[in-house]
Amino acid sequence: MNMLLKVLALLVAAAVVVRGVAEPFLIDLTDPSTYAGHWGGPSLIGVLAVSLGPAVLAAMYLYGSVVRWRRREVVSSTK
Repeated sequence: MNMLLKVLALLVAAAVVVRGVAEPFLIDLTDPSTYAGHWGGPSLIGVLAVSLGPAVLAAMYLYGSVVRWRRREVVSSTK
């Protein structure tokens, strides 16, 4: 069960990062009508903060997970 939760957390984090990276390319930054209805709208700063903020946190989580996994792999291979 613990492994299932970790895998689900990694999948959700990866999806949030992909959405955060894609958001600036999916909206027209010069046309407010394309992002006015998005979360954080109607301002561009709000929309980008709502999409990029969680993406940064999710990327940090993914990075930490990879570092912990590699550290555990290196320690177990030296024994």
